[in-house]
Formats: sequence, C-alpha cells, structure tokens
Amino acid sequence: MEESKYNIKQRIDELVKILNEANYNYHVLDKPTITDQEFDKYIRELIVLEEEHPDLIRDDSPTSRIGGTVLEGFEKITHEIPMLSLSNVFNESEIINFDSRIRKEGITPHYVCELKIDGLSVSLKYKNGKLVSAATRGDGVVGEDITNNAKTIKTIPLVIKQPIDIEVRGEIYMSKKTLENINRIRKENNQPLLQNCRNAAAGSIRQLDSKVAASRKLDCFIYHLPNPEDYGIKTHYEALEFMRDLGFKTNPNNKLVMDEKGILDFINYQTENRNKLPYDIDGIVIKLNSIQDQKRMGFTAKYPKWATAYKFPAEEVLTKLKDIIFTVGRTGQITPNAVLDPVIVMGSTISRATLHNEDFVISKDLKIGDIVSIRKAGDVIPEVVEVKKERRTGEEKDFEMINKCPICKEFIYKREGQVDYYCVNPLCPAKDIEGLCHFVSRKAMNIDGLGDRIIEDFYNMGYIKDFHDIYHLSNHRDSLTSLEGYGDKSIDNLINAIESSKKNSLERLLFALGIPNVGEKTAKLLATKYLSLDALMEATVEELTLIPDIGEIIAKCIVEYFGKRKNKDLIEKLKELGINTLYTGELIQETEEFQNKTFVITGSLVKYTRDEVEEKISLLGGKCTSSVSKKTSAVIVGENPGSKYDKARNLGIPIWSEDDIEELFKKYE
Repeated sequence: MEESKYNIKQRIDELVKILNEANYNYHVLDKPTITDQEFDKYIRELIVLEEEHPDLIRDDSPTSRIGGTVLEGFEKITHEIPMLSLSNVFNESEIINFDSRIRKEGITPHYVCELKIDGLSVSLKYKNGKLVSAATRGDGVVGEDITNNAKTIKTIPLVIKQPIDIEVRGEIYMSKKTLENINRIRKENNQPLLQNCRNAAAGSIRQLDSKVAASRKLDCFIYHLPNPEDYGIKTHYEALEFMRDLGFKTNPNNKLVMDEKGILDFINYQTENRNKLPYDIDGIVIKLNSIQDQKRMGFTAKYPKWATAYKFPAEEVLTKLKDIIFTVGRTGQITPNAVLDPVIVMGSTISRATLHNEDFVISKDLKIGDIVSIRKAGDVIPEVVEVKKERRTGEEKDFEMINKCPICKEFIYKREGQVDYYCVNPLCPAKDIEGLCHFVSRKAMNIDGLGDRIIEDFYNMGYIKDFHDIYHLSNHRDSLTSLEGYGDKSIDNLINAIESSKKNSLERLLFALGIPNVGEKTAKLLATKYLSLDALMEATVEELTLIPDIGEIIAKCIVEYFGKRKNKDLIEKLKELGINTLYTGELIQETEEFQNKTFVITGSLVKYTRDEVEEKISLLGGKCTSSVSKKTSAVIVGENPGSKYDKARNLGIPIWSEDDIEELFKKYE
C-alpha cells in the first residue's frame, strides 16, 4: 500500500477508535470524555475520508450509525434458540406461589430482579466479535431482520471487546425525553404525534429507511444470554456482568435478592419510583439466578418455569368531560358518548368513551365540565369510572337526554322494559349507513375492502342502498375503477372478497342482518341450534325462549324481524345471490368442564385472541360474560387483568391461566 494510502488508513482507524470509545463512554457509561464539538469535528472528518476512500470503510465505523439503507421489506431470521415470552403475576400472593413452586423442587432460590422495559425485544448475533444480525422476537421462532436499523443505535456495539461468537438479547426502547423532543418537532410541523415510548420504539425500528430509524435516537438494554454455560458462566447475574464487560449496556437497577421478601421490597421501591425513570417500565422481571436451577425447573411450551414478570396494576387517569354527544347505531339505538380532554391511558390517547345510556349517566351523576377518572382495566375499551365531585367549581352543566334523533330530527322512543332510546324512523340515513357498515364488518360478513368510509362513499354515490346491493357491485366495476382512489386491483380484490363472503357460515349472516338484540354470541347459539335460516324463520317465541340465554325480549325481536315482509324479501334476494344460509361450523360438544358454565376473560391474552377463546368455549357448551359474579364458574386471566381478577379472588372463584385453558381445549380436539 502506498504511503499516503497507508496514512489515510491509519487516520481512519484512529478516528474510528476515538469515536467508538466516545460513543461507549457517553451512551453506555454516561461519562462523556470529549465535547460534542470535538465529536462532530471527528465524525465530519471520517465521513469525508470514507467518501474519498470507500474501500477503507470499516465494519465498525460509527458512520453506519447515521443510517441510509432503504429496504423494500424485512427479511426473516430464524432464532436458533426460541425467544420465549414470560408468564405473568399480578400481586404478592402470586409471587409467593411462584417462589413456593421453585422451593418444592428442592431449590433454595436466589433471584435477579430487573426492570421490565416497555419496548421491543431484540436478538443480536456476533461473529468473531462483529455484529452480523439483529432480529425482533416475532413469533418466538422467526423474527424480522432489523440489522440495518439496529446499527443506528449507539448503545448496540458494532464490535465487542472480545473476538468471540455470541448471541445476546435485550430490549430496544425510546426514552421519555426523546419522545418529548420528537413530538415537539412533529407538532411544529403539524404531524401526528407519536403515542407512547413503546409504540414509538417499535415503529422506529421497523422503518424501511434506516435514516429515519437513526433520527429517532433509540436505546437498548441487554438482559439475557441464551447459552451462558458455553462461556463458563454459572449464574444469571454473572452473565449480566459478562455482557456488560463485553461492551453491552445493561440496566444499573438490576438487583440480586435472596428470597421472596427481597423481590417484594424491590417491587415496592420500583413501583413508587417508576415515574422518576427516564424510560417507561410496565413491570418487574424475576429470574432464578442459578443456571443449574434454571435447567432443573425447565420450561412449559410457552414460558420458562424459572422466571416470571410482575405486571403493574391497570392505570387510571383524570381528565375533563368536555361534552356529551349522541350517536345513532344500526338498530337506531341512541348512545350518549363522553367527549374528553385527550389523555393517555395505558399507552393509548383517549378522547371518547361510551356512556352507554341515560341511566348510566344519571347513576354516575355526570355533568359536562366534570373532572372524571378514566381507565382501561385489562380491556381495550376505555370507561368512565367516576366523577371527582370535590373538583367541581359550580360551572358544570347538568346532563340532558335528547328527545330527537341527532341525524334525522325525528322523535326518539324508549321501549317498554328497556333503558335505551331508539330512532324508529325507517328512513333515517344514519341507520342505513351504520347497518351497511355492520353487515360487512369483520365479525359479520367480513368483507375486506369495504371500510366505513368506502361504505359511506358508495351509499352517497348510489351504488349501495341495501345489503343485496353489495353483491351487485361487480356490475359497476368499470364505473368504480374510474373513481379517484379506486384502481383495478383494489376493486378486483373487493369483488373477490364479496364473492368469498357468500360461503360464510349461518351465524355470520344472522349477526350481519342486524336483528335487534341478536349479537355475535346469540347468532352463534341460534345457528348451532337451528342449523338453517329457514328453520329459524319458522321458530315461535315460545320455542325460542326454551333455549338457554334466549329470553322473551330476544325471542320477540327475532320473530318480529322475520315476520316483516321487507325482511323476508331481503332474505330471498340474498338466497338468489347465492348467500349460504346453513350452519357449516363445528357442532356444540357436551363437556364436563364447560357445559352450561359461565366464564369471564380479563386481561390481554398471548396464546389466543379473546374471540378464539369465546368461540371455543361456546362450542364446548359454555358461555362468556363481561362481569364477575357469584355465578361465574371461572375467570380466565391474561396480562393486566385489573379489577375483575381481584373480584374473582375475593369471591373465591377459580382462576384459570392460558395454560389451563390450552390443556382443556386440547382435550377436546
């Protein structure tokens, strides 16, 4: 190599060493060794040299942190060792039970307690000390290749301090301060604000343009070494120290404790001080320290038995009730809704919440202008918990129930024995559009491509006025593809989705028709009982009320619906179009564990969706309800279960985990 080239390489090596050490000292050790001005000067010099001599660019060059690679999509990476999730505990007694299960195996446990960072899990692989890949958890077996974006994170070393092959795992996150700075700039530019640190981190790391990822200033804590014994390591705490010595950022709040009391003390301290942390946490991770003891405890199909995560209780926040507005549903039901000062609850910005009906508002004594508490206790739907009457100023306005439909201005009526008001005007446009939106929705006919906005557009353009018009949209293909925003491919996909919906099982059609008081579960019950629409249309009120959970009100609604000439004509038209009217699903089994029993699901499920659990329980002869009572047979608990879990424990109702229901479901497969 000529001397000048040799000198350039020497300078590049020197700059890389200076800058990488500066990055490590600043971002990992929080001990800056050079000024920002010096860092900027060195990085600019390095960029110029690399542009002039691209053949001398090093794999560990700090310029790779700037980003610039643009991908068309993310490739997949298979984890050689699966990235398992953790089981959850929610209170002191469950932590003690976790400890007891370990002691029953003859283990005298020591634990490592760690903060559960609210971010995105990542697996990092190094060959000869150099970073070669980064992958998300994915489904635990296969994740997405995010290597280019991970390289932009300054706390992820491009080269570690020993030339070894190693895989480590951790959490990519965004600090509260970073989110605040990003949102300030986005607000100035009239851009939508990022909702929370976790979503912001996940969205940033999945940007196809690594420059965007780099601009988000993400961070990363490393917390797990999947194969510690390969490095002669005997405890988890040693593994954390080993990874830290290699140059990885580990959390300084990790603590080795001797027993369950140490766990509880750590949890209590971190619960009180979590808001002082520069990042979000949603719980505490508890791990057996001894690797030998971990192997002895083993794994379930989904979780390690030697670790668990304590999840913080559901969050409840205060905000102002700015107004109460009214909406019209597909059946004409009038619903009051709270308009709130936007507030973040468990990571989501909440500005609306249903108030159900007039009686609900009166029972809560809600006034416009009140300060109210809002929560999402294990459920996705926000609810108004209570009014803070001590915060009233005297300027609040009393709630007044409307007497006319907010859309068509016709008088509304309350049916005998019910709490809800209805618009009974058959020509009310709100009911037509809501009914059409409901008909095509995911749990009804499930026609992908017909969202609420498109339904409204097609209604106003005259293409869809009734359910059967949906199945004639193919006749308007040329007209539709000429509309702005509707291309050949999107319309063809829509027509195919419409055609596929004709094969749906009967329960979807029953739910889609919008029969008053016939929800998704009742539709399934009716479909499995009668097996055909024709048989159901012949049912009497007396016959229907013999079915468990079908009361007189529901029975009358069904008979009244099928007794109307216009509804019979609609069904005949749907039949002529080839819509299936038979039940094609599984028949209900009689089972000891589920038959005629009632269940409540609370919290976020991992192995199943809530719909899947409710569907399976229904097929096994049981039913799910939304509230816990003495009649509840069992409560199925996921993550962040909230008050329903506490109520079940107080009432002595059996608590089932996802593992429990998975085992029972497999029994009847």
